[in-house]
Amino acid sequence: MAGPTAPGRARSGALVRTLRLSGAALLLGTAVIHGHLWQQGYAGIDVVGPAFLANTVLGLLGALLLLVAPGTWLPWAAAAGAALSAGTLMGLLLSTTVGLFGFVESTAASLWWESFWVDVAGTVVLVALTLVSGRR
Repeated sequence: MAGPTAPGRARSGALVRTLRLSGAALLLGTAVIHGHLWQQGYAGIDVVGPAFLANTVLGLLGALLLLVAPGTWLPWAAAAGAALSAGTLMGLLLSTTVGLFGFVESTAASLWWESFWVDVAGTVVLVALTLVSGRR
């Protein structure tokens, strides 16, 4: 038998749909968090403020792209989303440990932990989606 069985394809399709929706929700989550923080005062921080606004826009666009991308483009959309989530997570960790563009964050800051977990989950889900959808 050359290809996966019908039940195997159905399970794979369900997994891709679940990862696609979860990844879009997580990108939307990071967009909402960064948009909210931008409105709450991060907009006035040099470099960081514009980065939060860019993260908001890119998160919204990434979520939309994941939802509408045809199957052949899905691995690329998922990889772009994974890069955004991983980059956002790295920015958060750098700003908390050594500082980023002269800005030092604290784990006690508003939505720090929420951002951390959304970005960790987003990275994991979107890497998984990249791998699973790339094999289909």
